Amino acid sequence: MDELTSLVADKTKIPASAVSNILALIQDGATIPFIARYRKEATGGASEEQLRAFGEAYAFSQRLLVRKADILRLIQERGRLDPDLRNKVQAARTMTELEDLYRPYKEKKSTRAGQALAQGLEPLADILQKASLTAGEFQARGMDFVGKEVADGDQAVQGAQDIIAERFSDDPRERKILREQMLGQGVLEVKKGKEFDPQAGYALHAQAREKVCSIPSHRYLAIMRGVREKQLRVKVTIDEDRFLDNVFKHNIPRQAKSSEQYLRTAYQDGFKRLLFPSVEREIHAQLKEQADRQAISVFGRNLGQLLMTPPVSGQVLMGVDPAYRTGCKLAVIDAQGKLLDYAVIYPTAPQKDYQGAKKTVLDVVQRHGIQAVAIGNGTASRETQEFFAALNRESGCKLKYTVVSEAGASVYSASKLGQKEYPKLDVTVRGAVSIAQRLRDPMAELIKIDPKSLGIGQYQHDVDQKLLEHKLHETIEDLVNQVGVDINSASAALLGYVSGLGPKLAHNIVSWRKEQGAFLSKKDLLRVKGLGPKAFEQCAGFVRIRDGRDVLDNTGIHPESYTAATRLRAKYEPHQLGQGELAAVAEELGIGVQTLQDIVFELQKPGFDPRQEVPATPFRDDIRDIEALREGEVVSGVVRSIVDFGAFVDIGLKNDGLIHISELSLRRIAHPMEVLSVNQYLPRIRVLTVDAGKGRVSLSLKEEARG
Repeated sequence: MDELTSLVADKTKIPASAVSNILALIQDGATIPFIARYRKEATGGASEEQLRAFGEAYAFSQRLLVRKADILRLIQERGRLDPDLRNKVQAARTMTELEDLYRPYKEKKSTRAGQALAQGLEPLADILQKASLTAGEFQARGMDFVGKEVADGDQAVQGAQDIIAERFSDDPRERKILREQMLGQGVLEVKKGKEFDPQAGYALHAQAREKVCSIPSHRYLAIMRGVREKQLRVKVTIDEDRFLDNVFKHNIPRQAKSSEQYLRTAYQDGFKRLLFPSVEREIHAQLKEQADRQAISVFGRNLGQLLMTPPVSGQVLMGVDPAYRTGCKLAVIDAQGKLLDYAVIYPTAPQKDYQGAKKTVLDVVQRHGIQAVAIGNGTASRETQEFFAALNRESGCKLKYTVVSEAGASVYSASKLGQKEYPKLDVTVRGAVSIAQRLRDPMAELIKIDPKSLGIGQYQHDVDQKLLEHKLHETIEDLVNQVGVDINSASAALLGYVSGLGPKLAHNIVSWRKEQGAFLSKKDLLRVKGLGPKAFEQCAGFVRIRDGRDVLDNTGIHPESYTAATRLRAKYEPHQLGQGELAAVAEELGIGVQTLQDIVFELQKPGFDPRQEVPATPFRDDIRDIEALREGEVVSGVVRSIVDFGAFVDIGLKNDGLIHISELSLRRIAHPMEVLSVNQYLPRIRVLTVDAGKGRVSLSLKEEARG
C-alpha cells in the first residue's frame, strides 16, 4: 500500500482495497454521483456523502505529502536533517503536526532571537539553558561576548534570553501541550470593544465567557462578527500560572544554580510574547474553520431539503409577486411550465382596488382553469393573502393557495438567464413567473439562483466563501442526480448539474433538442456535439426519457446494464425475487448483487421521483390574524428556515414564528435538523407567547409530542 492510499484509508476508515478502486475511478474521470450510484461493488456501497468526505481526505492527503516533501527538502538544504527528524516528518498525519516539526528550522522575518543569533550569542544561550552557573558567573560570561555587535553585558544576557524564548516557543512538544490545554480547558472571554454600541445587537455577547471546547458555532461566528466591527474584543484564557509552573518543572534542570532566574524570565517571555499569541491564533483559526463547516453544513442541508420539496405537477398554476404601490404581478403557467398569461392587480394600499383585482383574478382563473396559487412571502404578502382569502369567502371559487419563499426571485429576474428565458417580460413579471415555477418544480427553478440569495443560510457572509460555494455546488449536484433529469424538458441550467455534463454540454443538448426535436433514446446523446463516450458513461444513468423507444430509458438503470435488465425481465418477476436468490441471479447475469438490487428497484418503479416520498406542499384558503392568536392555541405551519438555535415556521402570519431548539422535542437534541426539515408541514404546533406589537410569536412542539 502506498503512502497516499494509507493516509486516505486512515482518514476515511474505508478499506484500502476500496480506496484504491475509488482513486482509480476518480483519476479516470468518474464523478462522485456516478461512482456512488453505479460502482457500488468497487466502493463497498459508499454513499455520496462518504465519497465527498473521501474526496476531501484525498485532497488533504495530497497536500500533506507535497508539504512533507517541501519541508524535508528545505531542512536538508539547511544541513539540519537527521534520520530522527526525517522519520518524524514522514510519520506526521496532520498539517499542524508537520508545521510544528518544521517551525524550529523555518526562516523567520527579523526577530529578537534572530538578531541575537546574528550577534553570535547562541553559545551564551546554550550556557543559560543548562543553568549550571550562578547569576554572577553567567553575567561574567556574558561580558565575553561584548564587542562590535554587542554593546554591554546586559545586551548579551538579553540576547541569550531571546534565543531561549524563541526555542521554547518553537518546541513542538510545548506547542502541542499548550494547544491541547487551550482546546480542553481554555475559556473564550468577550469584552466590549472600542466602538461598542448597546443597540448594535451585541449586548448579549458583551460579557460572555464560554469554554473553547463547547462554544456553539453560530455564537462564535456572531462574536467574531462583533470583533470585526470593533463592537467586541476577545481573548482565550487559561490558568497561566499553572502552565508556567509545569514549564519550569520540566525545562529547568534540578541542579540549577541562581542563573535560573534568567532562564525563568526567558521562558515567561517566550510564553507571553511568542507561544501563547501564536497558539491563540491557531485556536481561533480552528474555531473559525469548525464554525464555517457547521454553518455551511446547515446551509447545505437546508438547501437540500428545499430542493427536495415535492413538485406540484399536472396543474395550471398562478404565481403572485406581492407589492404595494406598483401592484401585485400575476403569472400563469401550464403543467409543463409554459407561460400562458400575466397581469397586474392592485388590491393593496395605496390603491386598494379590491373589485378590480377580483374581476381580473376571476377572469384569469376561468380562462385558464387555474388550480392553485403560489404567493410570494415578501412585501405585502400578508395583505395579498388576505385578498385571496376574502375572494374565496365572497366568490366561493375555493382557490387554494400556498406561500412560497420569494428569496432570490428579484435576483433571477434581473439575471442574464432570466432575461434570456423571458426577454419580452418586465423584470417584475419575471419574478411572478419564478414564484409559480418554484411551486411547479422547486428544484428546476431554484438551481437557477445563487443559493446564497435563497434566505436559508446562517452567517453565510461570515464563512469561507470558496468552501461555501463548493459545498452548495456538491449539494445541488448530488440531489439533481439523485432525482434524475428529463432530457427533453430540462433547462440548460438544470442539465449542467448532471454527472459528466457541465454548462457547455448542457447548452449543446438544448440546442440539439431545438434543432432535431425530442430525444427518443439515450443513445441519441452521442449525436450531441462534444458529448463523447466518457461523458455519455457518466451522464446516461441520470437522464430520463419519458416516452422513448425503451422503457429502460425512463429509469435510473445505466445503459451498460440494459442487457442484464432485459434478461432479468424475460426470465424472472423482479418484485418476487427473494434475498436468498439475489446472489445466484446476479452471478447468472454477470453483475454485482448491489447492482441487481438497484435494477430490481428501478424496474418496479419506472420514472420514480424520490421527491414523491416527501409530504406534499400544504395549501390553504383562509388567513390567520396575529391579533386573534392566543397563547395555548394549536396551529399548523410550514418550516421555512432552520438555524442552530431553532426553526422559523410560517403559520399564516406576516412574520414567521420561532420554535426554539428547547421546544422542538421531549428528548435532548443537538440540532433542529434531527427532527425537522425545510418545507416540512407541521399539523399541530402550540403557541407559547404572542407579541402582537413586535409581530413575534414563539411556538412549541413539545406539548403536542406529549399528547
